[in-house]
Amino acid sequence: MFKHKGKILGYTVLTSTIMLSGCGLLGGETKQKIDPPKTISVTDQKESEKQPAEKAEKTIKTELYLIDKSGYVVPQTLNLPRTKSVAAQALQYLVAGGPVTDMIPNGFRAVLPESTDLSVDIKDGVATVNFSKEFKNYQPEDEMRILQSVTWTLTQFDNVNSVKLKMNGHELTEMPVKGTPINENLSRASGINFDTADVTDITNTKQVTVYFIGGEENAYYYVPVTRRVSNNQKDNVAAAVNELIKGPSEKSNLVSEFMPDVKLLNQPKYEDGKVTLNFDENVYGSFEEKVISQHLLDALVLTLTEQKGIEKVAVQVKGKAEIKNEQGKKLSEPVTRPEKVNTGSF
Repeated sequence: MFKHKGKILGYTVLTSTIMLSGCGLLGGETKQKIDPPKTISVTDQKESEKQPAEKAEKTIKTELYLIDKSGYVVPQTLNLPRTKSVAAQALQYLVAGGPVTDMIPNGFRAVLPESTDLSVDIKDGVATVNFSKEFKNYQPEDEMRILQSVTWTLTQFDNVNSVKLKMNGHELTEMPVKGTPINENLSRASGINFDTADVTDITNTKQVTVYFIGGEENAYYYVPVTRRVSNNQKDNVAAAVNELIKGPSEKSNLVSEFMPDVKLLNQPKYEDGKVTLNFDENVYGSFEEKVISQHLLDALVLTLTEQKGIEKVAVQVKGKAEIKNEQGKKLSEPVTRPEKVNTGSF
């Protein structure tokens, strides 16, 4: 049961998409087979190996930032045709009525206006997108969502750090419908799905992005949300963890697996791209079995690896690292970010 906000009453535990002990989760590439069938014929085995290999050669897993029915911009990982222009293709699959139409998950919609043509030029880490005039045919309420979707879709690629926008060859300094300023290159630092409900004065604040859970039973997914926290919180990791513990806004329909009484017993420790967190026992999803919820772990790793320099997360409880997830697997090694997010509903 999701513990923050009781409106959601159940969930299906992630199994095959989760990998621990230093591997990815939520869509990371499997390093070894887990729980293989006990009996399988040689013929069946060869066929089963051949088909995925052939499919893998023809497609590439790509995150598309689509709009869900609540208006959140959410990554959904889809298998797109393999091409040399993966960045341009990803944006083409954001166009309404385009090739994504038959692939789009239930409750989601594309973000770019129908018939929009585009090109992408990547140089020195900057992706410059040139849209056709149809780009301006979007609804005013979608303006920020489009900026966020394009930016986060493109910055999933290793060679893209920031994004510039053009329309008909002319650089955009503001969006064409509501005039949202575009004063500098767009990046993930620009934020996504802003939650400023509890902020009265943003002048002494900074942004952190955390992941909560959206969707509904049998179709949950992780949603990035950008919050503003006080500049007095010097440690960005601790600030992000505190926002996860605080949980989503009561005005939203998002939920969290963190209990509100969870506490960090020490300041986060950093070493060679790894951050180590030491929680009290309230982080357990079950006090009797002393296990950590996989959804809590997923949200934690997704959140912290958004921060520069953090590649993996080690979790301790009262200084001990020998803890288990719901499947009884020991979390004996730090957990890395998945290669792709939301590869399937849970």
